[in-house]
Amino acid sequence: MIDVTLETFETEVVAASMSQPVLVDFWAPWCGPCKTLGPVLEKLEAEYAGRFKLAKIDSDQEQQLAAMFGIRSIPTCVLMVNGQPVDGFMGVQPEGQLRAFLDKHVPSAEALQAEEQEEEAQEALAEGDADTALEKLQHAVATDPANDEARFDYVKLLLQLGREDDAKVAFAPVIAKAEASRRLGALKVWMDALDFVAAGAYGEGADAQFDAKIAANKRDFEARFGRARWLMARQRWQEAMDELLEILMRDKTWNDEAARKTYVAILEIIEPPRPKVAEGQIPPEDPVVATYRRRLSSVVLS
Repeated sequence: MIDVTLETFETEVVAASMSQPVLVDFWAPWCGPCKTLGPVLEKLEAEYAGRFKLAKIDSDQEQQLAAMFGIRSIPTCVLMVNGQPVDGFMGVQPEGQLRAFLDKHVPSAEALQAEEQEEEAQEALAEGDADTALEKLQHAVATDPANDEARFDYVKLLLQLGREDDAKVAFAPVIAKAEASRRLGALKVWMDALDFVAAGAYGEGADAQFDAKIAANKRDFEARFGRARWLMARQRWQEAMDELLEILMRDKTWNDEAARKTYVAILEIIEPPRPKVAEGQIPPEDPVVATYRRRLSSVVLS
């Protein structure tokens, strides 16, 4: 719990709410109901153990802040998430209703733990420790099965390590979401490419076979698309996108836009996690991803 003033509001409430929900309690020392509600909120903040932050504002001393939120009676509580008010309530509420209110917006303990494990996994990957990263991501998915971001990273790493069967098992619970989710859909495109290569028994000599077909007919899109998928299976991402661009430059709509969809999937796969930056700043984009996004736009819009 922290007492907030006009001078500290931006830091303690707006900026803080970018990383965790902040419950702002407008109160006053003379307000009897405030004295009833306050200790319950402080108790819940302790029990929720970092899942939300309690900020108290004396509406008599900080009338400008009270006016900013249109406070007409106290106690009034406003929940801030990502710098914006998302919900609130007025008056004293039973503890059960307060818990229900918080649980609508505050991440579960499992989700918070999974998020921490995912961050640790990314740190391990940055240090080149794939084994630790895989262990952290596996724990994150087990802790919070609904965390699709952690599952995406977990399945992606399994595929990068060549553990295709394990990746398919980990992907199975969300396969129904693949069509509606760009990131999960990208993983399915990758696994489909792996299945295509396995079914065709394409070995190292496949590159020359595809090249021969393409040299004989530059509009042999089946061969070009097959070569792109073969390159995907070998994680030769830029070469795969170059081949897909060759299709797009000749026929943007071929095979229900298969080339464009596969190209976009590759961009999702190769884009690294963006670093956290201060509020209002845009994290830098990976230069390879940025270049290939521009190339796709120039071809599709031409």
